[in-house]
Amino acid sequence: MNKFIKVHETLTRLRYKFELLKEEFIDENILKAYLENIQGVNSVRVNKKAYSIIFNIENIDIKKTIEESLKTLTLEDLLSTNCEDNAVCVSCIKNEKPSLEGVVKAGGALVAERFISNNLAKALLTTTAATPLLIEGTKELFNEGLTSKVLESAAVGISVYRKDYLAANSTNTMLALGEYIEETTVHKSDDLLKELAKPNVKEAWIEKLQDGKKVEVLVKTEKIDVGDIVVVSAGSTIPVDGHIVFGDASVNQVSMTGEAEPIKKQRGDRVISGTVLEEGRLKIWAEHVGANTATQRIKHYIESSLNEKSSVQLKATKLADKLVPVTLGLAGFSYLITKDFERVASILQADYSCALKLATPVAFKSTISKAGHNGIMIKGAKSIESLSNVDTFIFDKTGTLTKGDLEVIEVQSFDEQWTEEEVLNLTASTEEHYFHPVAEAVVKAAKQRGFVHMHHEEVEFIVAHGVKTEVDGKSVIIGSRHFLEDDEKIDFSSHKEKINKSLDEGKTLLYIGFNGKLLGTIALSDKIRDNAKESLLRLRQLGVKHLVMLTGDVDKKAQMVAEELGIDEVFSELLPTDKAAIVKKMMDEGRKVAFVGDGINDAPALISASVGISMSKGADIAKATADVSLLKDDIQAVVEAKELANKTMRLINTNFKATVGVNSAILAGATFGAFSPIVTAVLHNGTTIGLLLNSIKGVKA
Repeated sequence: MNKFIKVHETLTRLRYKFELLKEEFIDENILKAYLENIQGVNSVRVNKKAYSIIFNIENIDIKKTIEESLKTLTLEDLLSTNCEDNAVCVSCIKNEKPSLEGVVKAGGALVAERFISNNLAKALLTTTAATPLLIEGTKELFNEGLTSKVLESAAVGISVYRKDYLAANSTNTMLALGEYIEETTVHKSDDLLKELAKPNVKEAWIEKLQDGKKVEVLVKTEKIDVGDIVVVSAGSTIPVDGHIVFGDASVNQVSMTGEAEPIKKQRGDRVISGTVLEEGRLKIWAEHVGANTATQRIKHYIESSLNEKSSVQLKATKLADKLVPVTLGLAGFSYLITKDFERVASILQADYSCALKLATPVAFKSTISKAGHNGIMIKGAKSIESLSNVDTFIFDKTGTLTKGDLEVIEVQSFDEQWTEEEVLNLTASTEEHYFHPVAEAVVKAAKQRGFVHMHHEEVEFIVAHGVKTEVDGKSVIIGSRHFLEDDEKIDFSSHKEKINKSLDEGKTLLYIGFNGKLLGTIALSDKIRDNAKESLLRLRQLGVKHLVMLTGDVDKKAQMVAEELGIDEVFSELLPTDKAAIVKKMMDEGRKVAFVGDGINDAPALISASVGISMSKGADIAKATADVSLLKDDIQAVVEAKELANKTMRLINTNFKATVGVNSAILAGATFGAFSPIVTAVLHNGTTIGLLLNSIKGVKA
């Protein structure tokens, strides 16, 4: 149940502090649209920074319904609002396609007027065709003040007043055609994003016990719980994120990661929702279901990106609004000097607003779409802008710079009564219930040596530390040195020499405690990614000045890795809580920081950084809090995201300069009488359409 506090109440207004707004992944626009659907609610205002929601209501009787909605609201409710098969369905997207009706009416009047000789008939025809534009302009004047639509309708109105019907109809036709092409372009950019959102899998087979027998039952996907065994056959889409517990298969991941070739998957491998099983049959342990699956997170990323405006987008909108009075002022000044209404009509056409306001969001959407098709989910325009400004990249070593696929290279027993195989079997028996890289490596090694399971009691998992259980009434503690030595007070003194020798050789150690004593260690190795060095070099070429690595490893091992990769600064032997503090310190120094990580304990650092980037194998909370989430396990994708961001901002800046430069030239020409209203309309709309097409073409991925 969600927590909330009623702050203020009148007969027609309610204000609440709502705890769910503290969640990073809650989008205030989607929440607003959801709450406005409550019957009796007139409007809703959401202030995420203040965790506040204000309801304007018809009467106080609706209070109980509102509070019940706040109490039971879930992320899944928000994502599924008004959506059935389509993954994107929010108020800011118009589902209907742009209509040609306005172009046909205006164009028809332009052609027909040429064949009519009667002036009254010409006036009636032209006025009828221009009426929708004139009404729209008048409404905007009273509702929003001076806008580009007001100037355009004024230009057409002046031409009708001057009885220049050719100019009025030509201008009206050009405006209608330009608006149609603009709407089509924006609509297409939304469609690009919609392509990323996969249809929901409505039903799935799960394995259940009935009368002591395992049977397969077809259920609605929303009824699947964490821990269910989901059975997927060839040709079906995988409905959950999870791990394979039985079977071998070929899985096509192109829709989620951009990898063209199907990937062979087997027991222990992770699979993600939205991918298609081409051959074979799998039983999958459901780790993430409902709103937490990859496809549902993609929905949320897309919805956020459609609602979110970057500072450069806001700057363009503000500039466009500021330039409207300039255009109007020039028109007024021109009339005072020349008394020429035709020149006034020309000046009013030369408006900056359309290109400035539309080209920027279209460019952002195009990039988000292209990135998504390449397995890079970018949360929105702000994330692109922030990533382009990043000058410092901080990497959490394991799973980012290294593969994260550990291998057991040595087992040591510190007790003569325990063989190395027995120490390994004890550890594997305890760890086999967890799909953690260390646990998977230990279980894999035990199986290769003829795994013999040891019976144990229920296992307790302690985040970022290790696991605890009991065997024959004696405690078993497995995990980090800090966990065993500092937290559990197990004595390491008699084995320090052996431990230090292993650490000096660059080995990662897992420590096993039994009955209050240190039983042994398991040495693991994690290989540096093949393309890590090349990727870091490419980041430098893209303008990154400082590369940092964070790790819990001993300093000697950390320095070896840093030297091999050419990293500038290393922080070693860290506790999970140290990472966010280092990120914050660097940001306080004035750096623009991107943090790349994948663990549960990376979430605070991901939130603290200017841009958080989560790797594909990362924990769910890491992905939820990241600005960029990678769906393919490749550090090169980090470079691709940075490159896309840089190119997008260059494109936007080019469009921005072109808009201001070209429209200023058109405005100057119109002011000095060089362009008629028709020529101005053609030049202005042509420029806007060209810039929009340039934006939707976007940058090369």
